[in-house]
Amino acid sequence: MDVTHSTFTLERRYAVPVERVFAAFATPAARKRWMAQGAEHSQDFTVGGFEITKGFDGEGHALTHEARYVEIVPNERILTTSTLRADDQLSTASVTSVEFQADGPDTLLVLTEHGMYLPGQERPEWREQGTAQQLDTLAAEFAVVADAKEN
Repeated sequence: MDVTHSTFTLERRYAVPVERVFAAFATPAARKRWMAQGAEHSQDFTVGGFEITKGFDGEGHALTHEARYVEIVPNERILTTSTLRADDQLSTASVTSVEFQADGPDTLLVLTEHGMYLPGQERPEWREQGTAQQLDTLAAEFAVVADAKEN
């Protein structure tokens, strides 16, 4: 078989309430800050709506990530289907769940992605690493806000 199938799960704990973490996914300006830095980004955060991110990889190839929201339960979960294209060639197709759980004043986020990776394109480990970096960038954004409140 030429198609590689892979699943990964990432967990992060953020020292802010669930509503704040959910809003970072739901608000286009916040989402662009931590997920689509330096890229063109649009987001229609409704069931059936699309999020589209366009940028370039390190070799100058145009990348387009397009996600469709299939379920949104405020402060609980977001489910998407998505594709990634390199230039005009399909690279991956995936299904992703992002779950939000209150843990006292903190939030436990669990992101699971099931991907299909086409030959000669993106690799599962690259996608997992890139997604982990985005979630770390989100943590840094919360840390900056926490520092500003303390000062």
